[in-house]
Amino acid sequence: MKILFVCLGNICRSPAAEGIFSKKAHEAGLTVTADSAGTSAWHAGEKADRRMRQTAKNRGYELTSISRPVVSSDFDVFDYLIAMDDKNYDDLRQKAETTAQMNKVLRMRDFFSDKRYDHVPDPYYGGTQGFEMVIDLLEDASDNLIKFIQKQ
Repeated sequence: MKILFVCLGNICRSPAAEGIFSKKAHEAGLTVTADSAGTSAWHAGEKADRRMRQTAKNRGYELTSISRPVVSSDFDVFDYLIAMDDKNYDDLRQKAETTAQMNKVLRMRDFFSDKRYDHVPDPYYGGTQGFEMVIDLLEDASDNLIKFIQKQ
């Protein structure tokens, strides 16, 4: 199983999703490959945002990914491409070339236990609380994504 987590710039939400999911999947005994990418190339080649790396580290996660944009071959390589918000979801579906590729695109919110939230908010322009909230949402969604994979 290979999963690609996708946000806009691939420096906050998707690298955090990759790191959190990877650790939790490993702890659950799953053999899963996780990666992350952005719908834009604005930060290509950069590490995850310093604030996101620190917040994740404080919670026991190491974020080591380097930002890259989504490329067309990702639709062939990955079993699922999971978008952090509706804009990312729409952008991915527009990049898909076939119905089968479109069907690989999911939303991270599909795995939230708390349905009050409809996306993973971008914490980039906010404070520490926003980064903490992103981690909370991604931990919850990762647990449920693991259950989803185990059922398949």
